Amino acid sequence: MTYSEPMGPANQGITILDPTGESRPSTRTPLQRPGSVAGLTVGLLDISKPRGDKFLDRIEELLVERGATVMRFKKPTFTKPAPVDLRHEISISCNVVIEALAD
Repeated sequence: MTYSEPMGPANQGITILDPTGESRPSTRTPLQRPGSVAGLTVGLLDISKPRGDKFLDRIEELLVERGATVMRFKKPTFTKPAPVDLRHEISISCNVVIEALAD
């Protein structure tokens, strides 16, 4: 299922793919992106798919170069949502989160 959602002037016309199969997608309001990652704590969530860690290794290098503190997290399996305690830890520890999908 796909739908278009206005996301501000710079992102007009972006199509978001919704893999949940809902007959009506829920409305999502994107959060404002920070102007810079300098001084922020960025969480990198590896969902446990092959080579996701390689992708996140490079993202970590780039973030550190830009002044971010990086914390790494990993789901036990990509087949299920992240456990509640892991989501809670990320939410209280990080300003921003990047989730890696790779194969």
